[in-house]
Amino acid sequence: MSTQDPQYLDESFKKISDELLATFIQKHQDYGKGNILNIKELGIAFRLAEKIERLKNLLMNPGQTPQNESISDNIKDIAVYAIIMEMFRRSEFQNLELKK
Repeated sequence: MSTQDPQYLDESFKKISDELLATFIQKHQDYGKGNILNIKELGIAFRLAEKIERLKNLLMNPGQTPQNESISDNIKDIAVYAIIMEMFRRSEFQNLELKK
């Protein structure tokens, strides 16, 4: 797929999915798996809830400029945590490593 704007809905979905994968890999390389393995599913759900609260705050205060994370950053984090939760439920997060 080219770097131009998507022309179709599935191209847009793929572009965003690729961005999510890049975010996941970058954060995984920075932080590893330990935090997720320690907090397990309930902890992931709490992290999702925290991200959703941050997103709600940003959306309810549109005049404020966030200092740390944008609306887009929060949306990506929520999506990545949701995927991590599904990988965890399938026992893939615990048992697989990043491809070198």
